[in-house]
Amino acid sequence: MVVYATEDELLRTGLSMLLKIKDSDIRIATLKQGAQAVDRGIHIGGAFSVTVPMVSLFYGGFMDIDVEDPTRAGKDMFVLSKGHAVAAMASVYADLGYFDPSILVNSRSVESILNGHPGPLLPGVHVATGPLGQGIAVAQGFAMAGKRAPEYNVFCITGDGELQEGVVWEAIMHAPQKRLDNLCMIVDKNEGQLDNHAQLIFSMDNLPGQIESFGWRVLDIDGTSYSAVTAALGSFVNLPREGKPTAIVCNTKKGFGSFSESLNRHKVTLAQDVYQRELGFQVAQREARVAEYLEFREDLIAAGKENLAAVLGDRAGSLNLSIKTGSKEVGPVIRKPRSGRVPERKKSIGYNPEELPVYAGDSSSAAGDVIQSCMSVFARDPKVVSVDADLGSTSGLERGVAGVDQHRGINIGIAESNMMCVGEAYAALGCNVWVSTFCPFFDWKVLRRIAVGAQERRESMADPGGWLSEGHGLDITFLATAPNFETKTNGATHMGNDDIIVFGGIAGLNIIDVSCPNQLVSIMRWIMEGNRGLNYVRIMRGPSGVVYPGGVEFTYGKAYRIRGREKSRVTLVSSGRGVHEALAAAELLGGKGVTVAVYDMPSFDRETMAELLEQDGLTVIAEQNNGFIWHNTGNMLLQTGGAVSLKNCLAINVNNPDGSYHYIHSATYDQLKARFGLQPEQMAETVLRRLHR
Repeated sequence: MVVYATEDELLRTGLSMLLKIKDSDIRIATLKQGAQAVDRGIHIGGAFSVTVPMVSLFYGGFMDIDVEDPTRAGKDMFVLSKGHAVAAMASVYADLGYFDPSILVNSRSVESILNGHPGPLLPGVHVATGPLGQGIAVAQGFAMAGKRAPEYNVFCITGDGELQEGVVWEAIMHAPQKRLDNLCMIVDKNEGQLDNHAQLIFSMDNLPGQIESFGWRVLDIDGTSYSAVTAALGSFVNLPREGKPTAIVCNTKKGFGSFSESLNRHKVTLAQDVYQRELGFQVAQREARVAEYLEFREDLIAAGKENLAAVLGDRAGSLNLSIKTGSKEVGPVIRKPRSGRVPERKKSIGYNPEELPVYAGDSSSAAGDVIQSCMSVFARDPKVVSVDADLGSTSGLERGVAGVDQHRGINIGIAESNMMCVGEAYAALGCNVWVSTFCPFFDWKVLRRIAVGAQERRESMADPGGWLSEGHGLDITFLATAPNFETKTNGATHMGNDDIIVFGGIAGLNIIDVSCPNQLVSIMRWIMEGNRGLNYVRIMRGPSGVVYPGGVEFTYGKAYRIRGREKSRVTLVSSGRGVHEALAAAELLGGKGVTVAVYDMPSFDRETMAELLEQDGLTVIAEQNNGFIWHNTGNMLLQTGGAVSLKNCLAINVNNPDGSYHYIHSATYDQLKARFGLQPEQMAETVLRRLHR
């Protein structure tokens, strides 16, 4: 073979042999990782089936990465969408030097940063994955950013099982529309999943054709062959892509590369005898692969092709393999792991505050118009990005941001899950991101996964040994339009009365309910200061009057007394448009000789609420939703062990009479107020009855 093959063929053969030796190293490290996990558990089937594509990608010379600073702009990015294969990825990352190999020991434990699915606790990992299908959508967002300077490629490994998730196809449909030819999706088509490791529950026999039909360039290959996988990756990196994203469908099988059939399953607990037997076979296979390569190397030298042997020796070094002259050994190179933190990011948005709108006390403005005006100022900073889902006309984001830079005023179309994942990608790159849709249209599962990743980033920044530095948190504002009674006659599925409690249960998400145009400006200014994390900002759909003066300062977790004095006979607490109704009710009660204070609580204020409950007067919490403030008040009392008499506290909201939650139906705004006793006249009458009881 050495005599008759071309030099290119010999180099490809030699490289495949070296990759197989590295394959053995990664499989052995992965196997040991499972045996040393706190529960001896490992998702071995998917980890082993993805090893050939992953080793090819990271060691085949196809990626431009910076291990010391994985966040460096312009470097290629990788997303492991099939998070179950984290063990294989961790073995690769430890070998490359992203972190010390000691991290592979005692994984999945409370002390470890290596979990059962990847997340930003682990150096080099940009997003948390595991909930299936979302990783490819985030990778698509990275690729969108990577089409502008500095340009880079994005690689994402998915599994055929997760391609049964809908969000995958939202991304697959969208990527060709954006001509994301810098995106390479590698599909580990191992024909198995959790409940049936030998067969997909949902057949994907025509997967290449299905992906191609959406406008992708598809390569259907043998995913167990290093020559086939490296050839496919080479074609992505080196050949013209003609504006099409590339999908490499790697046909393999669950647990490929294992000797024991018991390791073909989705997840296993490694019994000691199975582990020892499998480890022995893997070690023996490595020795055989080393012998095969060394014999090939000797044949090259004997044929006078010392130059090719030298080239392969250099390539071995890039694979962290050491070939000792005169030795029958190809040993691993222990690379010094990266140390320290990545550079800090400056997150504050630069703008001229004098250019922001100020609304007169007798005016009325729609929140979408306020946002458009503000974004036309804020978006001059290139870190500001907005993503709408076919509701840009409601949010005002696209009009404002795209008016400055249409590449940053993005409209995904009717695909909210995809929208949220794209927004997360830009936030992970350091942008101040705003994504928007109707209140109940945000995807809870996507939102929760984003929040998990945001928490892991905060933990890494707070940990003295963490890899992320200040400014590497996620800054995402979920702009929720049409909350409370704002949706009006659109139907129960569109009504935003329950979202505030549902999403209020997501850890790390700030809930803000806006009541006034000037207040909205102040909230946007607060967010543009940077490092504000995840915010769920609910805006009124129709025009509203002005409550606050221009230039008011917003503080999260603070209530604002906007009428009356402290310790009034009655205190009305509300948020959103309910504040305007509370002010009107206060005027009516004032006419009856009742002293009334009105508090706007755009975000829950524990301290103020505790003070209100301790005073002698009546506290009325009036809300045009299922009672977010009331719900949080109850939680506060349970946590603090406090108690309050019902005679001093009253809730008026859309709950059923027994306090249970429900959904509300279509009606005009006035009809909804009347239905739930939230008209000013009704609130005033309810208060008077309670006072005279």
